[in-house]
Amino acid sequence: HRDVPFRRSLLSEHYKLLILGVNMAQLGGQEEKEKTTALKDLLSRIDLDELMKKDEPPLNFPKTLEEFEYAFNEKGQLRHIKTGEPFVFNYREDLHRWNQKRYEALGEIVTQYVYELLEKECNMTKEILPVDATAEEPKSFIFLSRDALSNPDRLLVLIQGSGVVRAGQWSRRLIINEDLDSGTQIPFIRRAVEEGHGVMVLNPNENYLEVEKPGAPAQPSPDSSDEPAEKRERKDERESRRRRDFYEKYRNPQKERETEQIPIRDNSSPEEHAIYVWDNFISKSAAKKIFFVAHSYGGLSFVELMIQREAEVKNRVCAVAMTDSVHNLWHQEAGKSILEWMQEHCCNWVSSAEPLDTPVETMLPDCPRVSAGTERHELTSWKSFHSIFKFLSAALEGQNWDAKPTTTVTTRSSNRIKHEEI
Repeated sequence: HRDVPFRRSLLSEHYKLLILGVNMAQLGGQEEKEKTTALKDLLSRIDLDELMKKDEPPLNFPKTLEEFEYAFNEKGQLRHIKTGEPFVFNYREDLHRWNQKRYEALGEIVTQYVYELLEKECNMTKEILPVDATAEEPKSFIFLSRDALSNPDRLLVLIQGSGVVRAGQWSRRLIINEDLDSGTQIPFIRRAVEEGHGVMVLNPNENYLEVEKPGAPAQPSPDSSDEPAEKRERKDERESRRRRDFYEKYRNPQKERETEQIPIRDNSSPEEHAIYVWDNFISKSAAKKIFFVAHSYGGLSFVELMIQREAEVKNRVCAVAMTDSVHNLWHQEAGKSILEWMQEHCCNWVSSAEPLDTPVETMLPDCPRVSAGTERHELTSWKSFHSIFKFLSAALEGQNWDAKPTTTVTTRSSNRIKHEEI
């Protein structure tokens, strides 16, 4: 890969020659005109980045952390087992697509690693969804503490944002580049258990089973159905060779497998998942007081849950801590009664340059908003960790939680949140 700049230079010159060839071919006869058409078609389909794919290594990556030669150290940081260095995204220079695929492969391994931590270190159990799933249909799952359904006093429900993050994660990027404490929900689980909560960890982005598409059966061309099979095969072979000569000479990117998505029954979207878990687990718990911590799109899912189950939520939920939530009561068409309830029972820690817990005004005053003490969207949950539990404790005791008594700052930062990895 050290020769990439040199190859790119050659490819650039090759590209210029192709353009010159087109201009010269335009001056020739019928045969040259056909080549001109083919070359123009080729030039319309490629660019230098596509040309570089010809030199791309196979999209085959390790299946375990050990094979990647990475491990989490005692501080929960991902480090190379030989060099001790953090994860390097640009493993191969100038091959962004390959590097991204490598990062995604590592991310899938990290997801399984977090699942193991939830079960082994947090003593949580996996519950399959739908609850009446057959052996053949696609399934999802959530994680429950041992007393999630039986704890008579309190229950904490955790909902992450959208994207690739799965149960137990706030941000894959933070897990890989920072540490487990900032990127996972494990500190929240441990703190909640210490304070006597049962805990439920939702999995709102596990919405479908992805399977490889079967290859399409070969179809004879309509105008050659009467030709002998041997003649058609020779004709097809000549046509294939001609196209290959024109195209594969210049462009040979690796093809990714084509897949299709089979939705998981009653859990095909984050909003549907939240409602399903409420109906089948949360509402059936013994807890007198229920609390939510919802990050980013998780806040929107909670609002949708409240719209669909307003009376039940008001009767059971004591407080909701949001972190840079992207909900919008007006777009989601929530009623006045929901707005009033949220103003009294919710608080949203938003990304802001102001100190932690500084009150923040917005143009849409749906619930109290305070600074998370960071401008990084994915860090808002971790940075507001201690403040969130103070807020929940105050709600549990029936007290009003007061944010830091400083000058209120007006911001629109919460309306500029980017889609999670996200």
